[in-house]
Amino acid sequence: MELDALILSRIQFAATIAFHILFPSFTIGLANWLMVLEWRWLKTRDDTWRRLFDFWSKVFAVSFGMGVVSGVVMSYQFGTNWSGLTAAAGNILGPLLGYEVLTAFFLEAGFLGIMLFGWDRVGEKLHFTATCMVAIGTLISTFWIISANSWMQTPTGHDLVDGVFIPADWWAIIFNPSFPLRLAHMVTAAFLTTAFTIAGISAWYVWRGDIGTGARRTFAMAVLFAGLVAPVQIIIGDFHGLDVKEYQPAKLAAMEGHWDSDESPVPLRLFAIPDAQAEKNHFEIAIPYLGSLILDHSLDGKITGLKDFDAADRPPVGIVFWSFRIMVAAGLLMALVGLIGLFLMWRGKLATTRPYLAVCMAMTPIGFIAVLAGWVTTEVGRQPYVIYGLLRTADAVSPVSAGSVAFSLTAFMIVYTIVFGAGTWYILKLLRKGPVKAEAENAAYVREKGPVASLTEGGH
Repeated sequence: MELDALILSRIQFAATIAFHILFPSFTIGLANWLMVLEWRWLKTRDDTWRRLFDFWSKVFAVSFGMGVVSGVVMSYQFGTNWSGLTAAAGNILGPLLGYEVLTAFFLEAGFLGIMLFGWDRVGEKLHFTATCMVAIGTLISTFWIISANSWMQTPTGHDLVDGVFIPADWWAIIFNPSFPLRLAHMVTAAFLTTAFTIAGISAWYVWRGDIGTGARRTFAMAVLFAGLVAPVQIIIGDFHGLDVKEYQPAKLAAMEGHWDSDESPVPLRLFAIPDAQAEKNHFEIAIPYLGSLILDHSLDGKITGLKDFDAADRPPVGIVFWSFRIMVAAGLLMALVGLIGLFLMWRGKLATTRPYLAVCMAMTPIGFIAVLAGWVTTEVGRQPYVIYGLLRTADAVSPVSAGSVAFSLTAFMIVYTIVFGAGTWYILKLLRKGPVKAEAENAAYVREKGPVASLTEGGH
């Protein structure tokens, strides 16, 4: 494979968005988690809730900051590396991303300071309102970003004039066919990512016997949420698959490693090594009928095979096939662990079953793994198009040299490794201490240097 400007630009965008997507996937759920913690404190006046809010708000502040920085850097690439996309679709993508800044980023930025530094400076109602606005802002941001991405997956509501996309119906553009289910799938994934992160960390505190951290409460809340929502996510994913079957059949065929359209019933392939050159799978392990049942909701349903598409119009089959299976396996595992947690909760043994605590600790990063695998399935699956069926990725890249892209890619990776490595190290350090020790150290630091320094200089 030749490392030309196109390949290097794709690697750069994939790398930067892989960094970026981890933080919103966590902070969307964490912002709403903070809202629940503060609401519980207002209702009960139990200081444990307040302590938990203070602790997790620091984790949120660092994660939110890294998410904003990585998102800004990523957006610049539309101008530097993907000017062909900007020239063709800027009339649509520009306003959608602009609405995100106007309606979400300003809302988050406006109330974030009150949420983080407003305790004892503003009234309780105003502070809770600020926390709610930050949480709502993360969801509004998700709305616009998923709308823009969904339009690129299932473009509607536009006229195509001399290679330029002209908006004709903004309602059809925003609420394009894949948008509602993709939004629900992403928001639920973000909530589950946060739930399993909190469950894993809380399980660790319970495991090591930390007293007064509220870990048993947060562990129970996170497991309860996971047990109820993870199965719902599977249902959403199933309906989302029907959408992909209708609007992106080549992507679905790659996800299933399905080559022949006349194969019926379609088996569910659990394992295979797709061979794009030979147009077949090696070492295939499959369950008869189950593919038709899941993908068409009938026992003899058919799906379009990859051979029906020109080889130049097929996505990279192997990557999509395996990333999809990793995502599905992670989702099923989350549902299983969540349901077992509900059973243990019903038996009153949730926090005392040490094997289950160990499983939850091991599952801490499972949501991030699922999100990354899902993103790879979605984005690689639409190749070779950047706007599905209408604009090829090769026509969207900027006329820049491979050397300049290689330089910026190297620079990005060095800076990202340093900045995000430091941020991640700080979060892990904070989590190791736990709410009680972090609160005690932070109180001493605030007395010495003030509340802002306690967040920005690591005084915990």
